[in-house]
Amino acid sequence: MKQKNEIISMTNNRKNIFIYTIFLLIAVSGMVYGNAIKNSFSGLRIWKIENILWLCLGIPFLFLQTAATLPNFLEATVSNKKRLLQPFFIGAVFGLLDIIVFKLMQHPEPYTSLPPFLQPFPYSLFLYFSGALEIEVFYRLIPLTLILLIGKRVAGGNYFKYFFWTAIVVTSLREPLEQTPTGDLWLVCYSLLTGFLMNYLQAIYYTKAGFLASLTLRLGHYLFWHILLGIYVQYVELVR
Repeated sequence: MKQKNEIISMTNNRKNIFIYTIFLLIAVSGMVYGNAIKNSFSGLRIWKIENILWLCLGIPFLFLQTAATLPNFLEATVSNKKRLLQPFFIGAVFGLLDIIVFKLMQHPEPYTSLPPFLQPFPYSLFLYFSGALEIEVFYRLIPLTLILLIGKRVAGGNYFKYFFWTAIVVTSLREPLEQTPTGDLWLVCYSLLTGFLMNYLQAIYYTKAGFLASLTLRLGHYLFWHILLGIYVQYVELVR
């Protein structure tokens, strides 16, 4: 039984590394692509090699998912519906809400240039995938794994549930507090509430379905808020 568990653990680790490597290659491709087109667009946001190296800090934590009682990237007991479909559609809802509030309500007039939170398509596919990966590595992969590992070892894991919920809440608060907008009170409240709720759901999905679920939820949000909205502004509003 011990040997079987070791084989399963090695297989899971290989899968984690393989998928993470693909993600890093996408980020590198985006950096190369951005540099190739930078003279054609103003305000292009391009990653540097330092950004790629920062992502490498997440690699050691790929081997610690099981030890932290977290599902591995392709955990056999987790369905793709729970790992990919459900979180994607939840993220899409948050993306649509942001479009309604920030575009339709706050900025209904056409843009005269791409705003800072949008990038030209198809470069936006690379940049926002890489951006989503970066946030999920430093907002969830590293802190969630670390806090839960500590919780497993303190007092023999007797207080693990406290560490668990502390990790959930802390990782859910970081982004909305860092990105609170200025303006009307209702807008600030909306941003804090939806920001916390989305991050909370990401953390819950991570603990139940693994890192890919959390990343997919954010990608669902980014698809609508950053990519599809960017396509509309670039190819509809800016050509009128």
